[in-house]
Amino acid sequence: MAQPPFAALSTALAALGTALGFLTVQLGADGYGQYVESVATASVVMWTTACLTVVSWVRYRQMNSD
Repeated sequence: MAQPPFAALSTALAALGTALGFLTVQLGADGYGQYVESVATASVVMWTTACLTVVSWVRYRQMNSD
């Protein structure tokens, strides 16, 4: 059984979260305040998902290290 692509998934999620974070700052600077909260929430969700993917990766490796 091949190992799931945890590294690629967590990296992509973190990159998306970072891009959304920068978009949040840019939207706030350009006066689109009504969109800032929803984009910031999406950024936090992406970062949280990336962190949980890393936790899953660690647990997967511990489970299969025997």
